[in-house]
Amino acid sequence: MATERLSMRCVREILRHKLLLGRSNRQTAASLRVSNSTVSETASRARILGLDWSAIVELGEDALEERLYGPRTFKRDGRAEPDPAYLHAELRRVGVTLQLLHLEYLEQHPNGFRYTAFCGHYRKWLECQRPTMRQVHRAGEKLFVDYSGNKPRIVDPATGEVTEVELFVAVLGASNLTYVEATHTQTVADWIGSHVRAFEVIGGVTAAVVPDQLKSGVTVACRYEPGIQRTYEEMACHYGTTVLPARPKSPRDKSKVEAGVLIAQRWILAKIRNQTFFSLDALNERIAELVSELNERRMRVYGASRRELFDRYDKPALRPLPATRFVTSEWKTARINIDYHVEYDHHLYSVPCTLLRQSVDIRATAMTVEIYLRGERVASHARSARRGQHTTTTTHMPKSHQAHAEWSPTRILAWAATVGPETAKLAEAILASRPHPEQGYRSCLGILRLSKKYGAERLEVACGRAMAVGARSYRHVESMLKLGLDRLAPDGADGASRPTHENIRGRGYYH
Repeated sequence: MATERLSMRCVREILRHKLLLGRSNRQTAASLRVSNSTVSETASRARILGLDWSAIVELGEDALEERLYGPRTFKRDGRAEPDPAYLHAELRRVGVTLQLLHLEYLEQHPNGFRYTAFCGHYRKWLECQRPTMRQVHRAGEKLFVDYSGNKPRIVDPATGEVTEVELFVAVLGASNLTYVEATHTQTVADWIGSHVRAFEVIGGVTAAVVPDQLKSGVTVACRYEPGIQRTYEEMACHYGTTVLPARPKSPRDKSKVEAGVLIAQRWILAKIRNQTFFSLDALNERIAELVSELNERRMRVYGASRRELFDRYDKPALRPLPATRFVTSEWKTARINIDYHVEYDHHLYSVPCTLLRQSVDIRATAMTVEIYLRGERVASHARSARRGQHTTTTTHMPKSHQAHAEWSPTRILAWAATVGPETAKLAEAILASRPHPEQGYRSCLGILRLSKKYGAERLEVACGRAMAVGARSYRHVESMLKLGLDRLAPDGADGASRPTHENIRGRGYYH
């Protein structure tokens, strides 16, 4: 019927004109721009139901509609409407689609809606189930950050190779002031560096930073308690701000930067699409020019530019930058090895030997490597790029290792010279006979310590005899002293000093 297409506001006006003002059907129809039949039918329904104007005033629109036309039914033009709540519940099941549900609907209602109207009925209901909360952005409160899906490119001037780079976008909540730059990657170093440069260009720090839950910023993705990447958290502490990651798959949480990314793609990437850049610096120089133009452009909705709104709202509310710039670092957990060293980037760094087998945190910057145990720094070293080598602090070594490390060929020869020249010659010969001088350290130290047991004079004689017979080891010298051979006269010196025995033939026997 025609009256069913009217809004209840129009129906109420018809009844007010007829029942309260006493106007004719023609006058009412002309005033409300409806047909005479519509006015007549509406007034007849009220009269049959015994409704006067005082009763109608007390009824709401839904109650008035039900009194005049009866309760709502799932019928329209004689066709049964699908139940959208049922459809929504069924679509949560694996493999269920709207097409399948439409076929099932037609089995029950052959004259029902076709597929397009069926889907439109469900989507219209669905739109009413997802209200959007309007966000209020306070001055200096939030900086929204993200990467663009569309990427700029740089060209290698030598090879002509084209490389895609990342586009970082940051937008202030209150003023929409935008910062854009290109970086090689989305790694932690580039991610943190972009934040640092954004704060410096803006000239202050917001109370919070809202990123997406990308791996460079969030280690554990979670709707309620995401795990913040340690370097990112350290940067936030340095600048006195807070990281508030957006919920997974919730772009409305960071709608400002979503719109900012779209604007960057349209007003920056689109403008440089036919330009060639041979370095990241050249690309960023051009991006900075376009971003400046973007921030100075007057926005039709606000009647002012982003820069003007920034100066008016965000700038006075920003927190000041710290005195020093944040130094990007990397964190790693490691276990102290039995040799009291930990490995970072293929290089070994020492820690106090009393901390063997414990787990520590390594913080590495471009210049230093620091080791922390339960939040307390226990060692610090200059960063080294020598792969497979080690950096050792003497105080980290056990006392015995320190003593051993203090020995050198020069020191050993000087100590041997205090015993006598023959001992010094033997020590020098031992060190020279080894592929590496350190291999002879123990032999020399063992020989020198024999002076404590046998005396320096006997040791000097024994070393002289060892040099004469070509002996070059600790065992030969010890054996001579133990058997008393150092006290025997050398061959040819005096025959009487040799023992006489029938089994001793002498060298003349072989002539």
